[in-house]
Amino acid sequence: MDKGDVHTGSAGKWMVVLAWVCGLSLLVFVFSDLLEKQVNPNSEPQSKRIGSQTEVRLKQNRQGHYVTSGFINGEEVVFLVDTGATDVAVPAHLATRLNLTPGRQGMASTANGLVRVAESRINTLRIGDIVINNVKANLNPGMQDDHILLGMSVLKQLEFTQRGEWLILRTL
Repeated sequence: MDKGDVHTGSAGKWMVVLAWVCGLSLLVFVFSDLLEKQVNPNSEPQSKRIGSQTEVRLKQNRQGHYVTSGFINGEEVVFLVDTGATDVAVPAHLATRLNLTPGRQGMASTANGLVRVAESRINTLRIGDIVINNVKANLNPGMQDDHILLGMSVLKQLEFTQRGEWLILRTL
């Protein structure tokens, strides 16, 4: 065997390794997208006009929750619809990015017990083509992930109906 054969064999091994790395990377990319769609099947909520009303339909995720992408003050966020939340609950670590100013401190009763929160106001909240202005919110330092609870301070300004695996939001 001469030197050329040794280099060709070595290059061939690296090509096989590179092919495996590319293949695994592609699988991770495809499956992470599929997993994200299982958590948030409404990453691009579609709107429909019905007369003077705007309607957005949200599909239930695999856990039975309604999760959707939307915007707070022009910044993209992920909402979890929570009819048990009085206001929109925003993880406190997102306040600066979302241009939310902490106000008066208070206590809130959450699923995890009492927690100290800061009141705030959302200038503009948008899901699909539904836009709501001047929304009451609170900044919660106990929320560690980036999901925002879409509470009754928004939902009471909408008509909402659940049919099967769909939640239909409609402007009043």
